[in-house]
Amino acid sequence: MDLYLLAELKTISLKVTTVDMQKPPPDFRTNFEATHPPILIDNGLAILENEKIERHIMKSVPGGHNLFVQDKEVASLIENLYSKLKLVLVRKDEQKSASLRAHLGRIDGLLERRGTRFLTGDTMCCFDCELMPRLQHIRVAGKYFVDFEIPTSFRSLWRYMYHMYQLDAFTQSCPADQDIINHYKLQQIATKGLLSPTLTRQRKDEPTTPALKMKKHEELETPTFTTSIPVDINDSNAEE
Repeated sequence: MDLYLLAELKTISLKVTTVDMQKPPPDFRTNFEATHPPILIDNGLAILENEKIERHIMKSVPGGHNLFVQDKEVASLIENLYSKLKLVLVRKDEQKSASLRAHLGRIDGLLERRGTRFLTGDTMCCFDCELMPRLQHIRVAGKYFVDFEIPTSFRSLWRYMYHMYQLDAFTQSCPADQDIINHYKLQQIATKGLLSPTLTRQRKDEPTTPALKMKKHEELETPTFTTSIPVDINDSNAEE
């Protein structure tokens, strides 16, 4: 997403190539073996792993350093959000759901207090590139697996998401709803631990089944993207 934003600002040219890791192309296998994306190739130099890619963007990509701001409050506030989502997806548990809602409420409070379009100001930074994909996973996977929804009372958070949905940097890098859901289905197969109301825990003596993988009709259906906002962001006094 950082790179999409820089491409949108026309500081770099960007080409994105998707890879099916179940059937990677021969040149990918030859060059990268079993390495999983993302992989950044800049003037022939391949950079692997998220942290190394971020450092390269910050130090070597034109305009990249402008994305990496220092804000300890924001950094500490968003770092555990994804892990709380995964705890909610383990099973439908109101205590874990309440913890995730409380965490989202703190982010809503920060946005309301600061009054900015994005986390640290009126322009995007690296923290927005981390937070918004996590919020999208919460919206899509949370609703699908455990019927979790971001409360409409978090108006500043919804206003923030609305602004993010207007950016090509997010919409062009955001996976379809089906891909997000399938990502967690595959995790369920791998760990045998994540549950949803329609799934049952697999016994140790049961073979691993591909039943949770994306079905053929899901692969062929038109991709959907959840980008609607359930509140009127221009009406601060609207009821839920």
